[in-house]
Amino acid sequence: MKRVSVFCGSSQGASPKYTESAKQLGVELAKEGITLVYGGSKVGIMGVVANAALEAGGEVIGVLPTMLMEREIAHQGLSELIIVNSMHERKAKMEELSDGFIVLPGGPGTMEEFFEVYTWAQLGEHQKPIGILNSNQYYDKLLTFFEHMIEEQFLKREYHDMIIVEGEAKPLLEKFSTYTPPKVTKWITRQQT
Repeated sequence: MKRVSVFCGSSQGASPKYTESAKQLGVELAKEGITLVYGGSKVGIMGVVANAALEAGGEVIGVLPTMLMEREIAHQGLSELIIVNSMHERKAKMEELSDGFIVLPGGPGTMEEFFEVYTWAQLGEHQKPIGILNSNQYYDKLLTFFEHMIEEQFLKREYHDMIIVEGEAKPLLEKFSTYTPPKVTKWITRQQT
């Protein structure tokens, strides 16, 4: 695994555990020689994860829409900053550049990014691992809601099990290295190789 996209908040959140978790992830990515791909901002835990990776000697690629560049929130110390025209282009570029995806705590934008790559995985558009770094149990209610989706037959267990959930960065990355995508995606059965 060479590059991992991280989706996370442009705020630091209510608990210092969120920033600590972001720092831990940035350091672990750098230690493993994995390039961080993220939203390109200097604010919130986005900035924290980028700074931690850079300070640990890692490579960091930011992908930022023009409108956010104009609002002066771009991180100026990155290994590379890619400017795109829209939020749609940002997600597509991050998916193209990455071998996997990790979700840290964040708001609606983070959720939207997560659900898009998760939906793409269910449809077989990519076979890359998707992880939730469940810092401070932030995503517990979402994980409970996934169980409700399964009970109500709107989500199959095998698609639920595509998501790797851990409370710490190191075991999450270890599971990424052994991830095997499911053989069946929605409406398609992949040939076994």
